[in-house]
Parts: sequence; C-alpha cells; structure tokens
Amino acid sequence: MLFSLIIPVYNRPDEIDELLASLSAASFQNPFEVVVVEDGSSIPCEHIIEAYRGKLDISYYFKLNSGPGDSRNFGMQNAKGDYFLIFDSDCIIPTQYLDEVAKALHENYVDCFGGPDQALDSFSDVQKAINFGMTSFLTTGGIRGGSEKVNKFQPRSFNMGLSKKAFLSSGGFGDIHPGEDPDLSIRLWKSGFTTRLFPNAYVYHKRRIDWAKFYKQVNKFGKARPILNSWYPEYAKPTFFFPSLFLLGMVFSVGMAVFGIYFFVACYGLYFLLLLTVATFGNKSLKIGLLSVVAVCIQFYGYGIGFLKSFLLVQWLGKDPKKVFPELFFKA
Repeated sequence: MLFSLIIPVYNRPDEIDELLASLSAASFQNPFEVVVVEDGSSIPCEHIIEAYRGKLDISYYFKLNSGPGDSRNFGMQNAKGDYFLIFDSDCIIPTQYLDEVAKALHENYVDCFGGPDQALDSFSDVQKAINFGMTSFLTTGGIRGGSEKVNKFQPRSFNMGLSKKAFLSSGGFGDIHPGEDPDLSIRLWKSGFTTRLFPNAYVYHKRRIDWAKFYKQVNKFGKARPILNSWYPEYAKPTFFFPSLFLLGMVFSVGMAVFGIYFFVACYGLYFLLLLTVATFGNKSLKIGLLSVVAVCIQFYGYGIGFLKSFLLVQWLGKDPKKVFPELFFKA
C-alpha cells in the first residue's frame, strides 16, 4: 500500500514549511509521496516545495482557486498511491503518525478514517484556547476530539484517510465548504463504505490564530449544518441544535434574572466555571483557561447564530442554499 499525502494550500507558505518539516522527520520506513496543491494562491509556496525535493518524494501543482474540496480531489486524481492521507496546511504531523495509520489499517482495514487533533506547547495561547473549545468534551467540539462513535465517525478533512477505491466510487469532495467532509462521509455510508476513528492517529492542528477568523469559521460551520440536514435528514441529530439552544437559553436566563429569578443564570455561571477549571488545569495556565471561556463563547455564538439563520432560510422556508449562502459554495 502506497500512501499519498494530499495537502491543499492557499496563501500559507510558512505553514506548509512547518508541515513538510514534520513529515521529513517521520519514523515511517516505507515509501510515501506528498502531493501539494496550490489553490490559486497570490502568495505561492513553490520555493518552499523546492527545498524539500531531496528530502521527500514530493510533487507540486498550481491551479486556479476552486476551494479546498476541489483541490483535494485534484490532488487525489494526480496521486500515485492507492490510499490518500489528507491534511490541512496548518497541521504539524507527529513522527509516528504514518506508523499508527499503517498499524490501524493492518489490524482492521477501513476505506475512510479520521483522526483527532491536539495542540503543541509552541502554539499561541489563543490557539490553545481555540483548540480547547474545538476538542473538549464540555463543548460540541468534542466531536473533533474523538467523542463520536469510533465505528460511525465522520472524519474531518484536516486529518482524514481515504482509499482510492472509495474516492473513485464517491467522486470525492463536493463543492460545499465547510461541510464537505461530513457530506463525503454520508455519501460513503450510502454507498456501502464504512468510516472509523483512529484515536492514535492525531495531528497538531493550529486552527485560526485570532478571534475574528475563528468566529467566521464557526459561523460557517453553523450555516452548513442545516444544509446537510436538508440533504440527509436521516442523519440529522438533536445535538446539532445545542449551540443555538444554548444561546436562546442564555437570553431566557438573562430575562428571568431581570425579574429576580437567578437560578438559570447561576446554571450558566457554573458551566463557565467548569470550563475555566478544566481548561486551566488542562493547560496549566489561568490565562489560557480564561481565553478558553472566550473561545467557547465565540464558538457557541458564531455557530448558533449561523445555524439559526440557515435553519430558518433553508429548512423552514425552503430557500436554495447556494442562493442564500453563496459564500459556502465554490465553483470549480
């Protein structure tokens, strides 16, 4: 089995340098190739790629901007391997990653898998706080931290494996972004393929580096979910409503407090105190603990508002998602 590592990149030469440096240190003894797809960047990374040609079996493609899903498809179409490993350019890969994937596939083969993510000590305090919000069992981000059922896992495209057979059968990623990864998982299930979580195949994922970018990202996540629910209603879950219910509950709690009923506000206060405590001890830093509370508030607000807007327009009023949310769809 030949692994082809597929990495789309858009205006992030410094990040791709860190990623390739981590791959150069891989302990994996078998051959593998790296396929970098530049998605119409105005700040290209070809000079970075050239520096690794003697260290990695690497190929580089430049194409017009058409989004990360289409770029991943392009990379898989041009790859030599029979199993594709897909990363975001803001990931750093642990030295043992490929060994863990090979071991898991040998023990229990699956045509599509996903792995969790962690934070490095070198990440900024904001990045660590965002990582907590996106992976903690105390938030809906626990999905990415590995809380989904191992054998019914929806891999996320920052750390995903896909066989060539499954890619050719499914056609790869669709044109929605974000949301292209759960869309692919569901289409694979419908075609008879299985997906699974590989808990030990984790990557270090930087995510967004400031609050504005993080809000924009989670807001798009919220908008995408009702669209997916409208496409695949049989796979909709009540938990998808939680961030929106959290927001509405907070508004209700504040309203009740105005009338002298503080029980509900106190419940929210206890929840935030729990977040602060877990994040502080987990990161051994009160500052990161406080920033983690901020991250979770942004996560719930951004996702919740996006979900409510999309639910109203797409699922309730039946509007065309591509017309009401054109920013979520790329044109190849």
